[in-house]
Amino acid sequence: MKKLLTMAVMMMASVCASAQSDKTPVDAYFTTAEMPDMVKWCPAPPDTIGPAFAYDIMQYMWGKQMRNCKERADIAIRDAVYGLDCIIREFSEPFGLQISKEETPEIYKVLREGTATCDSICTLPKRYYMRKRPFMRFNEPTLTPEDEPALRKNGSYPSGHTLLGWSSALLLSEINPDRADTILARGLMYGDSRLIVGAHWQSDVNAARLAAAAAYARLHTSERFLEQMRLAREEFRVKMGLATIVEMKAYKKAAAKRAKAAAKAAKIAAIK
Repeated sequence: MKKLLTMAVMMMASVCASAQSDKTPVDAYFTTAEMPDMVKWCPAPPDTIGPAFAYDIMQYMWGKQMRNCKERADIAIRDAVYGLDCIIREFSEPFGLQISKEETPEIYKVLREGTATCDSICTLPKRYYMRKRPFMRFNEPTLTPEDEPALRKNGSYPSGHTLLGWSSALLLSEINPDRADTILARGLMYGDSRLIVGAHWQSDVNAARLAAAAAYARLHTSERFLEQMRLAREEFRVKMGLATIVEMKAYKKAAAKRAKAAAKAAKIAAIK
């Protein structure tokens, strides 16, 4: 974990001004209604008088203590910037390859559309439970005060950030299983950041990791996702110098097809 912490600090970049720079519509693999309904199968958040909530409070105190480590607190603040830009910035190093829309379009595409699809699984339970966040209950500041007004209007259970981080870790581990340990460790850290910031309870984070696993399983019932994942793995092998001649030819053919489609779209846009 110490090695991973150092890695994350070394790769620190300025926090994104916006959550996501790519504003093009996301072609999700499933709608929210087609995803497993967490309200029907996931346990409700703990009440405020039982041992589960006592543990939530203990973990909240742990998160506050972790703020004393400036390096870890800085990572938690970076992780609080929700969106694909943050995921790419924080996970490219553990993944072993810099991810970008331009240089790794197939990986970028499956990561963007896959995580957006997984994210929708938390829509219903957040609205249904509208759980108060820890900083609201204790009337204490978080590490990201600029986020607090929006967080007050958004349910705490489950953690959307954790769901994004864990689904990203699962997806990238499937593309590069040789780095799964490092990728998953960063994914775990991403969820823990929500405790350190003070935006979520431990049970919110735990439920989100469970939700991410369920959502990711659902992704594997989509033929379109499976095909895009195949292309992403193929692209990874090409970029890492592991591709066979057949794989290289297939990748170049796909790249040429993308370029032709982009040129056609640009031509149509110019006419309009």
